[in-house]
Amino acid sequence: MKIPRDVLKGYKVAVLTVSDACAGRRRRDESGPALCRLAVRAGACCGRPVVVPDDKKAIARRLRALALRADVVLSTGGTGVGPRDVTPEATRTVVDKEIPGLAEVMRFEGMAKTRFACLSRGVCGMRGRTLIVNLPGSPRGAAESFAAIADLIPHVLAMARGEGH
Repeated sequence: MKIPRDVLKGYKVAVLTVSDACAGRRRRDESGPALCRLAVRAGACCGRPVVVPDDKKAIARRLRALALRADVVLSTGGTGVGPRDVTPEATRTVVDKEIPGLAEVMRFEGMAKTRFACLSRGVCGMRGRTLIVNLPGSPRGAAESFAAIADLIPHVLAMARGEGH
């Protein structure tokens, strides 16, 4: 699935990579930069990814800060079933309104490629007028999940701003 060019033109996207290994510099972050490249290709403005460890309070703190300056916050990592995977729990403490349909679309589209997509526990929701989306930690999973919903993002943001149909 391709992301339509300029579908996010004029929007600010922030990326948060959640990974103990990347935060501890034991592994290079590949998913965050890949998401930034996709967002820019879709017309958005995107700075460098921010990296935090798999810590619920640290994740929530960064999500809150990024939501103050972005229209969309994409997080990558921490959505699985491992003992340190706490991104969905952190996100739920930050969002005002969950949008379960977006997460369902990502899992549904992912299932066409791998049965393991159903194990992603990522959530999506609004914090004020900012959309927060949890994506898988692998570069491919993150990119494919983002592509599955990218064309819906402008409508979500318009509705959140009271501009919906």
